[in-house]
Amino acid sequence: MKFLGVIPARYASTRLRGKPLMDICGHTMIEWVYKRALKSNLDKVIIATDEEEIFNEVKKFGGEVILTSKEHENGTSRIGEVCEKITDYDVIINIQGDEPLIEPSMINSLIEAFEKEPELLMGTLKHKLTNWEEINNPNTVKVITDKNDYGIYFSRSPIPYPRHENMNLYYKHIGIYGYKREFVLEYVKMDSTPLENSESLEQLRVLENGYKIKVLETDKKIIGVDTEEELNKVRNYIKINNISI
Repeated sequence: MKFLGVIPARYASTRLRGKPLMDICGHTMIEWVYKRALKSNLDKVIIATDEEEIFNEVKKFGGEVILTSKEHENGTSRIGEVCEKITDYDVIINIQGDEPLIEPSMINSLIEAFEKEPELLMGTLKHKLTNWEEINNPNTVKVITDKNDYGIYFSRSPIPYPRHENMNLYYKHIGIYGYKREFVLEYVKMDSTPLENSESLEQLRVLENGYKIKVLETDKKIIGVDTEEELNKVRNYIKINNISI
């Protein structure tokens, strides 16, 4: 199988406008994501954006980029357009454009999952939660799985309900996805669903249509960037740990 990494990058972010172009220790955020993704076992990495300024920035640092429509409702929809234009890859790995410290090993774990289970349609990651503040935070998406590591439900609420407190049951969903190319094209034809709209979580559309999502555990943490505070947190983390691009 051939694996394509796609990084959707949108300029008009609700909470931090223009964040793909924000400077992080001398490089834009999108450059950090792209070059860290290149360290994985992906066969190719491409950025998908609706903004010419981002397009030009990627060209400037030597990355591969494609200009897409501004009408997409989410990152998966944008990736669907990429899949229509680039047809010679079997599996697409959707890498979030606001996670400049993405670990290549996280990408590789999804690649390995598809190699082990060729019939797999979609996969993602989870990370153990260790404090109640994060469990109760609606900005932290939680996931519960069955015994075979397939997703039962994703929610902004604490799941399962803590009637009997057990910290071993709580996992944060990490928003990196792998999908078969054909499944992405099928997904974008599906109508949005009630639970998806209620939680504002696009992966629920998959579950509501009866498909399965493999959810793999990782011990790696990601610092996503949605606010100026988180942006500064990433900058400080890079400086303290002397991380280079």
